[in-house]
Amino acid sequence: MTTSTAARVPRADVGLRSARGPVLLAVMLSTGLVAIDATILATAVPAVVRDLGGLTQFPWLFSIYVLAQAVSVPVYGKIADLYGRKTVMLVGIGLFVVGSLLCGAAWSMGSLIAFRALQGLGAGAIQPIGMTIVGDIYSVAERATVQGYIASVWAVASLVGPTLGGVFSEALTWRWIFFVNLPLGLAAAWMLWRRFSETPRPAAARPRIDYAGTVLLLLGTVALLVALLEGGVLWGWASPVSIGLFVASVVLLVAFVVVERRAAEPVLPLWVFRHRVVGGAMLVSLVVGVMLLGLTSYVPLYAQGVLGTGAIVAGFALAAMTIGWPIAASTAGRLYLRLGFRTTMLIGSVFAVLGSGILLLVRPSSSVWLLAGACLVLGLGFGYVASPSLVAAQSAVAWNERGVATSASIFARSVGSAVGVAAFGAVANTVVHDRLGRTPDDLESLPPGVLGPALQVVFLVAAAVSVTMLLASFVMPRTVQEAGSDHAVATS
Repeated sequence: MTTSTAARVPRADVGLRSARGPVLLAVMLSTGLVAIDATILATAVPAVVRDLGGLTQFPWLFSIYVLAQAVSVPVYGKIADLYGRKTVMLVGIGLFVVGSLLCGAAWSMGSLIAFRALQGLGAGAIQPIGMTIVGDIYSVAERATVQGYIASVWAVASLVGPTLGGVFSEALTWRWIFFVNLPLGLAAAWMLWRRFSETPRPAAARPRIDYAGTVLLLLGTVALLVALLEGGVLWGWASPVSIGLFVASVVLLVAFVVVERRAAEPVLPLWVFRHRVVGGAMLVSLVVGVMLLGLTSYVPLYAQGVLGTGAIVAGFALAAMTIGWPIAASTAGRLYLRLGFRTTMLIGSVFAVLGSGILLLVRPSSSVWLLAGACLVLGLGFGYVASPSLVAAQSAVAWNERGVATSASIFARSVGSAVGVAAFGAVANTVVHDRLGRTPDDLESLPPGVLGPALQVVFLVAAAVSVTMLLASFVMPRTVQEAGSDHAVATS
């Protein structure tokens, strides 16, 4: 089936009241866990820092989360292809709920960072396996319509997440930003347990977990993140420690590639890099991740620390970005069916470049509406890029490779997110340190006129990254032939 046949799929055949509706609703609820968590913490960062300290360490709250997600995503994808999606999804939801409970009870920045890692391990299963389930029970034609339902989750989360983060921070306590995940997680797990079943896989298939590859990937990425986040703060960029960390990162990641070439069941099969569609989707997802979480971490800080807004107003500014994404994602299906994947992604990339340009115009005297406008345009760009790239990757491989392809794309976005937050944090910390000769541990210790210029440099780096997104979109083909067949079914 080619992508051009999907435009006429009746919405009732894939709606929440159809036979597959309960499964779709379970995926939407579990996706809501990750969607809300992606935005709710950002507006609460100043409150968390005031309570727990650790201004220079707060980027770890985002980096450790996406790092745990990135490393676990390929493992979950491989196990899901061999043992099925349902068990892996339920394990992911369970880890996420427990992690949320512990985050809400954190007593220090260090403990909060550790519990965020547990949350990330859960999210590593929820997002890719949820999308894999969608890929299993819906054809590429139907997925163009289903994208609207999934996008609606992000639309609601884009409003609820940043707003709740601000409300909880100002009216109650930031701890409730984690406790709010508990009812969503329990509801999603119950519905998935009751309403989703799969065609049994061959009993002879047994997963061989690539422990060596997983450990090398984890250590190599951690070394890179430590070098980026602590360089220029705890030690100089040209110091033996920084150089050693960067060298260690390169050596470990090269060793990871060597191990993957020899592994019987690699955690990240190298064929995904050679496959034009999957490899192109990974490249685009990597760049989206760098920009998305990097800006999500620092836009609310700019609104509160430079423009002088409260947490709730900062939440609305960030919400503009996460509103733009689902708006674009809900219409991207029709666009890529008519214009093709590459053209749709190029349109999104142009939006991203334009939004980054508007962001560079924001000054301490600017209205918060200018900041929100830039975020809205950026969100539209991300939506027109991320959704088509994922659907293209899923459609280009057979059923037994779809979990790996989906996980590889989301893995790339997670790695980009971790590196993006770390890189943007390194830029901001370096500018602050150069101006003061030190890096304060809390916002109140920053003299006026220091934070603004530091974050302006961050926005400049983001603009440069948006140009690479435009170039990366040219890698994707215009159309993709759907491969394989579907094996999972929804049960009433």
